[in-house]
Order: sequence, then structure tokens, then C-alpha cells
Amino acid sequence: MTTSLPLAAPAAPATGAPSLDVAPGSVVRVRDEDWLVTRVSMTSDGTLVTVQGLSELVRDTTAQFSAGIDRIVPVDPRRTRVIADTSIRHRLSRLWLEATLRKTALPASSTDLAVVGDVLADPLAYQLTAVRQALDPANLRPRILLADTVGLGKTLEIGMILAELVRRGRGERILIVTPRHVLEQMQHEMWSRFALPFVRLDSVGIQRVRRSVPASRNPFSVFHRAIISIDTLKSDRYLNHLRKQRWDAVVIDESHNVTNKGTLNNRLADILARQTDALILASATPHNGDPKSFAELIRLLEPTAVRADGSLDEEAVRRLVIRRHRHSDEVRDVVGGRWKERLTPVNRLVAPSPAEDAVAGELSRTWLHRSDGALPPGSQGKGSRGDSLFAWTLAKSFLSSPSALIQTIDERLRRRGSRAAGSGATSTEHRALTHLRELAVEANTTASGKYQALLAELRRIGISRSSSERVVVFAERIATLTWLAEHLREDLRLPEEAVRVMHGSLSDVEQQEIVEQFRQAHTPVRVLVTGDVASEGVNLHAQCHELIHYDIPWSLIRIEQRNGRIDRYGQSVSPQITTLLLDPSDPRFSGDVRVLTRLMEKEDQAHRALGDAASLMGLYSGEKEETAIREALQAGKDIDDVVPDADDAFALDPMAALFATLTGTAEARGDAGEPTGCAPAGPVGPGSSGPVGPAPADPGGSPAPVDTADAVGAIDPAGPARPTSPLPTSILYETQLDYLRQALTELYERPEEAEHRQTGGGGVSWREHGTQHVVEMVPPAGLRHRLSVLPQSYLRERHVQERLKLATTQKKGAHLLAEALDDSSDSSWPEAHYLGPLHPVLDWAGDRVLAKLGRSSVFAVRGDVDSPTVLLLGTLTNHAGRTVSMVCVSVAFPYLDLQAARTDLAAGCQPQAVPIVQVHLSPAAMFASAGISHELRNSGPVRDTALLEALIAPAVEAAERQMELTVDAARRRARERVDAWAQRANAWDDEAGRLVQNRHLRAQRSTVAQERELMEQHRPAHTLVRPLLVVVPQDFGMEGDR
Repeated sequence: MTTSLPLAAPAAPATGAPSLDVAPGSVVRVRDEDWLVTRVSMTSDGTLVTVQGLSELVRDTTAQFSAGIDRIVPVDPRRTRVIADTSIRHRLSRLWLEATLRKTALPASSTDLAVVGDVLADPLAYQLTAVRQALDPANLRPRILLADTVGLGKTLEIGMILAELVRRGRGERILIVTPRHVLEQMQHEMWSRFALPFVRLDSVGIQRVRRSVPASRNPFSVFHRAIISIDTLKSDRYLNHLRKQRWDAVVIDESHNVTNKGTLNNRLADILARQTDALILASATPHNGDPKSFAELIRLLEPTAVRADGSLDEEAVRRLVIRRHRHSDEVRDVVGGRWKERLTPVNRLVAPSPAEDAVAGELSRTWLHRSDGALPPGSQGKGSRGDSLFAWTLAKSFLSSPSALIQTIDERLRRRGSRAAGSGATSTEHRALTHLRELAVEANTTASGKYQALLAELRRIGISRSSSERVVVFAERIATLTWLAEHLREDLRLPEEAVRVMHGSLSDVEQQEIVEQFRQAHTPVRVLVTGDVASEGVNLHAQCHELIHYDIPWSLIRIEQRNGRIDRYGQSVSPQITTLLLDPSDPRFSGDVRVLTRLMEKEDQAHRALGDAASLMGLYSGEKEETAIREALQAGKDIDDVVPDADDAFALDPMAALFATLTGTAEARGDAGEPTGCAPAGPVGPGSSGPVGPAPADPGGSPAPVDTADAVGAIDPAGPARPTSPLPTSILYETQLDYLRQALTELYERPEEAEHRQTGGGGVSWREHGTQHVVEMVPPAGLRHRLSVLPQSYLRERHVQERLKLATTQKKGAHLLAEALDDSSDSSWPEAHYLGPLHPVLDWAGDRVLAKLGRSSVFAVRGDVDSPTVLLLGTLTNHAGRTVSMVCVSVAFPYLDLQAARTDLAAGCQPQAVPIVQVHLSPAAMFASAGISHELRNSGPVRDTALLEALIAPAVEAAERQMELTVDAARRRARERVDAWAQRANAWDDEAGRLVQNRHLRAQRSTVAQERELMEQHRPAHTLVRPLLVVVPQDFGMEGDR
């Protein structure tokens, strides 16, 4: 609300693209209309400003103007007019101030958490540590690898980081890339918990896009926040679109899938890393056995963190990577009942049926452990590794089910059919396979010992048509999955929909539908029979605490991933994990099974000791682990020979040792959860300089010489501060509801009335159900347009466009979210969405308030001051248009002689006024010092507004002078951060220049060069001082004042 008479536009630089001295919060005049600047960015054509309309004709309109095309005239804040606020309890002033501050981005370098305390997620200390590390100003940009082990809630950490980036003005354009079966789950979490709406571009969503967006248009220019699968995104069509699109933030979930150089996945990740400011990678298994693959993830985050010779800069790795596990001190001490400890796993040896035992004996005698030492049937000679591996493929198929073994044999016979007649070797194999198949067919009945054991387990759990108990049954082979589903329905007398089958051959929509049904209590699903497609990223713990391994993946990583579907944060019942293992009479085959039993035991030991089973073998790849286990079985080795104990893992594998350092297993962390010896996660609270130098802890920069005890970023002589709790999300209102209610009261004379759509009058049918902590309204046209980007299933199932319901407390919001999974509706979306600080309805209301009140003036109110005082806000922004530092300043005029000042004004002279400046820690602290709060009272209209208006110019000038020290310090620190990165880039390039040049190294040098160009966007560029409020004593203007 700070427009007034415009000054001449600053001249554009003589060379280069046109520049403009504006920042978010500035008011500009363009095309004869007034606009509020909400964002500033630099393009090849010069400054590009995103604005919200203030004038009558453009009110509630968003637009963009380029300084290279339009004449953008900044409004001089010194000419701001002053208007007395005559509303009850100064309602208008508080409303405008709150809307203004919500629209003002927090400094990019601030590690104070502004919104995570008011979302539907428990802000646990270890999660906040990850958020602070991602926002660490020691990084040039927000970049992090969330490498927490399975089950810690990386999705919640992603949501918290994104929410904080949005509050900092760094989250307008966000892309989330996930496996296709978790698209809906991710969309649900982002909206339900954080009020971050994303368009889901699965196969159905893409069809909708094609119908609504011209084929020639970049879909990512239409949808600013999207969730899409990596399989869809890596197509050439979308890659071309991505190369033309910049992002504020990109999230790549399960990022270990993008590490292999030269693959389509890696090409996609490389493009996205170059095209985004913030980058969040998430993977519980960020290393696949090849150190180069882990280095590739680090290179995506920060190219110079991987030295030119390919080695890692471990200090940079600690700054860029965070890794904890279930039993890390900082996790174990806080999760408590939110994550019940798993019960001791049950590894049940099952006596086979006679038919199964015959198959096992045949496999052992003919294929695996021939008494004559001969090779398996069909082998071409001593070095025939493939035929030997096929024998173990047969064994692994049988250990899944006789049905899977039959399928494996049939596939082999089809491939070898044309050779069987003419080759003695293949004829031998054909006869052996035919005989084995006949035995497998006899064993492929419900008399199977393992199947009967499964039925017994399901009955123990209580699976039935009338029970609400659920279970996940894992098996590797599709043939096993379909056979189990068919017979379980019959033998347990369950309807078809009670047993669902999920595997990778299903479409993304089908997979998402099954996961969604399993999460909801009212659906008929009781048994989910699934392949390993569900072992990554899927949350199955909402209604389930029982998991059965019908077969065993010969990989610790895959076992851990499977178990993590129910053994994860949010599990309220101790999970039980059961493994069914055949115990055939053949001693050699039985020994093989017992080796696999030890594999399950090793996973549990690693889970409890390390929280990371992958560290034991040091291969970090399911495929490599499976190969190693197969070779150990073939050679008759003991499992301890290939899977070391936890204590030995670090000595054997340097990557495990590095992860142990990051995890806190091998060296202690600080009490606050910061890794000892690691680059810190940035300043952790007001007054903290942090161990790496004077990076600003909070909006504001450096202490000022006036009242330094209250200055922003003042250094605490006692040392670094402890991590602070999240900041309150509302400053002048007790709750989000109070703010929304006041906004609607100002925008609509009677918000409880129905909207008059023909005349544009009326209200929004506002209703408050106080005891239920729910409010509802009919969204007007402008709000309906904004809500159209919300998840389509949410809009459809909850009829949001017709009636928007909002939960007004966190407790109610969490209850309704949990209830949506337990009630009898067909929707997992809560009936009323929680009214959190980032909710689009609050954003819409704020824009409308600013458009209505934000015209050429600030308010004057009565407060707790001794003399007329002007409250001002100063910001420093960089070339990318992002706020670097924020300074709150109050300018008082204690020596003002009112009578003399009035005389000077009457004579057309500027009153003589000596300003006294005070710098404050935050807007809240500044308002509190002046008595501005939600309890503010109005004892009468403020007179002498012309006199107060005359104080604006000297107040702005005094604030600018005072701010020079603070802004200079912030500018210096920002430059130091950029220069430090430049030095690393130069050192990297010098080292690269001394090495033999190859294609890979040249590509890296090109990437570093591009980073250097982007680096310039982070240098400080513009300052802005704007008045917020004029505060006078309670008796100001009363008779007898002086």
C-alpha cells in the first residue's frame, strides 16, 4: 500500500539489458496503472517484473512486464500519503500489514523456519535439521540429497523444504519427478499436509493436458507445479520442453535411478539440474556399488563437489548430503510412539508337500549339486557361466512357487525349441526340463506346504470377509502373484476385490488405484499380493502392520525396501514381518535355504544396528547383491563370508564409512543434531553466526550501531544459538481463521450472504461451525480459477468449486485427514482441508485486500509510542530478484514541536524534525515495540495527517542511511558466499586443465562454466525501503498536546 506520485524512471544502462531498481513490495506505474511488484527476475531482455494490479481497472489481475519493452516507473516511497485509520481496533491497518508481510518473501539466506510449525506434519527435530541443511546459506543454492534410510519420512522432509522455499519466494515453479506408482501418493501428501497443489501428469492427466493445451505450447509453461513420472518425462517430447523451462525447485524421488551416465534417466536429471535453482534428490540407497554413481548424484547437486579427477570433496558431501536411520540418536529419541519398533521377525521353515520335496530333490541332484560333479544339463562346456546361472534361476523360481518354475521352464523351452532337435546338449536339457516341469505341475496345487503355511499365517492375522485386518504379501514373480490371488480368494472365501494384485506390468493409474484403496480403511481390500514394484516409495502402513515374504529376494537392499513399506514413520502398531521358507529333505538344497534364512537375520541385525542393510555387503545394488548371493550358494560358502557383520562393514567399504559419518554411527553428532566435523546446516537462529562465519541467521543482516542488542543478526557473545523453533506464521492475528475472517469482512459487506453472480455483489455464503472447527464458503469466480489447479480428484470428490470447507485447527485437520482413510467415503481427501499458512484461499484473500487497500498511502494509528514513529521495511535483493536480506526499522521523532511544525506546514515549509532510528530483529519485534498487535485499540481518529505525511520523507532517508551499515554487511556476506563458490570453481577448473582432456571431463567443465554464469545472478543488486505504518501516541492530536 505504498504508491504515490511517480518519479522519472531510472535510465537504463548504456550497455547490456535494461535494469530497474525495484524489488518485491515496490509499487510501479506501467501503462497508466498502479501495480504491486511480487517478483523480480532477470532475462536476456532485462528486468522482468511480476505484478499484482492495484488500480481499479487492473485490480486482482496478475501480469508481467519487461523493462526492455514497457516503461516501468517505480513510485518514490518518500511521497507516500498518510491516511488516518478510523476502523474499529485499527482493523484496516492490521489487515493491510498482515497481507503485505505475507506477500513479502523471507530472505533466501534465512534458516529460520517460517511455515513448518503450522502444517499437518510433526516438525520433529531430525526433520527440521534436514530442512535447515537444505536452506544452508553456505550453499550457493538450496541443494540437498536426502539419503535417510527407509521409513524416516523423506516425503515429509521434501514437503517441509518446499513449503519454506515458497515462503522465501523460491517456489513459484516446482517440478516433482517420482516413480509412476507413487504419483498420487506424492500429490496427496503435498496438498493434504502442506497446501501445495500440484497437477498430476500421469497417463490420465496427460490426456487432459493434451485436450486443454495446444500441441505447440510447452505444458510446463501452463502448469507451474507438476508431478510426473520419470518414465513419462524422459521422452524426447518432454525433454525438449524441459530445456526451455526454468524451475525454482526440482525434486527427484528415488534418485538412485538416475545415476548411470549415458542413460535416458541420467540425461533427464542432468537437464533438470541445469534448469533449476533448488534441487532435492531423495534416495534411501544413493549408491549402487560404483563410487562413480554416487559421485554423479553429488555432481548434479554441485559440480565442483566432485573433483576433476573424479574423487569426492568430502566436506562438500557432508554439506550436501544428510543421512540418518531409525536408530540414530536424533531419530530414536523423538519418534517414540509415532514409529513402533518392529517385532522380532519370524523366519518360518516350512515342510514341503511330497510333490514339492520331489521338485527340490530333482533340482538339487540334476541342476545344482550333481553328485558326479558334472555341469547342469545343456551346458556347453566348463566355462559356460550362463548355463550355471540358469540352474540357479530355476531354483529361485521354485522358491517363489511351482507356478513360477513352470513359467521359467516354458520360457526356456520356447527359446531353445528350434535347437533341441539338432543338438545333443540341448536335447539333454530339453528332457531334463520336461521332467522337472512334470514334477512342478504335480506340486502346483493348494496342497503346497508353503501355501498352506501362508493360509495359516493369514488366519493367525485374522484375514476374513468380516475382519478389518490387512496384510501385504510380497513375491517376485508375476506367475506367483496371480496364482496366489486366485487361490486365496477361494480358500479364504473372500470376494475378488478383497485380494488385489500389483506388479510392474500394470499401468500407472492402475497401480495408484490399488495403493490408494489399500490405504483406505473402508475399502474391501484385505490382502495386497505385490511384486517388488511396491517396495520403493509406497506407504502401506496406514491400515497394515503385517508383512509376509512368500519368497526372498536374494538382496539385503530389496529385503529392506520391502520391510520399509510397513516399518516406517507413522506406524502406530509394532510391525510383524514373517518369511516363509521351504525346508526340503535334500540336505544340499536345505542348506541353501538356511543360507537365505541367515540373509533375513542379517537384514534385521543391520536394521537395528545401522539402519542400513546395504552397508553390509558394500555393493549398494540389488542386482550385484543377488549375483554375490547366488555365487555364494553355488560355491557352498557360508553367508558370513559374503555378508560381514555390522562392525566389519565400515572397514571393508570406504563408502559405508562415509555414510556412517553422515549417519552418526561412526562419530557422534552434536546434541542439536548437527554432524560433528561437517559443514554446518547454516545459522540456526537469531543471533547465531554459525561455525563457518557471519552468515545472517535471520532476515536482516548485520547489527546496526543504534540499539544493537535488538538489531537483526546481532552476535551473541556466549556463542552460537541453539536451533530455534519454527516462527509463528501469523503476526497480527492469533489464527489463520482470524485473518481470513477479517479479510472477507473487508472485501464483502456481508460475507454470509450468497453471491449475486449477475451483479457481482453479495457475499460468499460464509458459515462457521465453531464447535466443529470447520468453516465453509462458496468460492467466488477469482478464487474458483485459482482452485482449478488443485488435484482434480479432490475437486471432484469433495465438490470444492461449489463449496469449500476448511478445518481451522491443526488437530481438526489431522483428525479429518486420518478419518478420510478410515471412513466409508470413496475419497482419501479430507472433507475439510486444513487452513494452513500457504493455503490458496489465504493467498487469494491477501491479493484482494492489497488490491482494495493498497493505493498510494499508509495508515496512521495510535499505539504504544512516546512520539510519532514511522515503521519501515528494507530489503536487499539479488539479480535473480530474490530477497537477500530484510531489515526492520522504526524512525521516531521525539523532539518534534507540534505547534512549530504546524506553523511550518502552513507556511509551506518542511517541518524541522530530528529522526531517531532503531533497528529491530523482525517485523513482529518492530510491531511489538510500537504496541501493534491483535489487541490494538482505536481511541479516535488521528488528526494532523498532513503533518505526519511530512515525516515520511525524512523517515525514509534516515532509514536508508541507517540501513547502509546493515545492507552493506549483508551485501558483503552475500558476495563472500558467491566469491567462495567462484574460488572453488576456479580451483576445479585449474585442476581440470592439468588433466588429460576427454569427453566426460569437457562436459564437466562446460557444466562448471554454466554454473559460473548463474552465480552472477546471486550477487546483490537492489535495495528498497518502504513505509509500513505511522504510529502516534494515544494522546496525539488531543487538546493540549505539544
